[in-house]
Amino acid sequence: MKRTIAPKPAAALLVLLLTALSGGGLAAAGTAGKGQAARTSKHAGQGITCVQCHGKAAKKSAVAMQQCLGCHGETKELAARTAQVKPTNPHENRHFGTEADCNRCHHEHMTSENLCLPCHKFNFKVP
Repeated sequence: MKRTIAPKPAAALLVLLLTALSGGGLAAAGTAGKGQAARTSKHAGQGITCVQCHGKAAKKSAVAMQQCLGCHGETKELAARTAQVKPTNPHENRHFGTEADCNRCHHEHMTSENLCLPCHKFNFKVP
């Protein structure tokens, strides 16, 4: 049986691809050291580290809404700050009031999404 060895650049790309597909993301592939902000993080530019949001858990998981609110303020305060967003306030609506989980729309390591779009034509950018 003949054994094929992949060239190093292709092998590295394969490892990154498999890590990303398994949910590990780039941070799990070694792009952030201990105490450093992950390169894929929107908060990285502000010096916020993985541990500040995810804690010291061995396996990283979605950040609890309470963790988001610790820095970004209570839901009613967020709704007040976005009251002028048109066509409707994304942080206060008849479906969730002011208590929709932040993670439903805002995604730190991938493109965020507008939770309203499947049913409504509310065209606003979700950071």
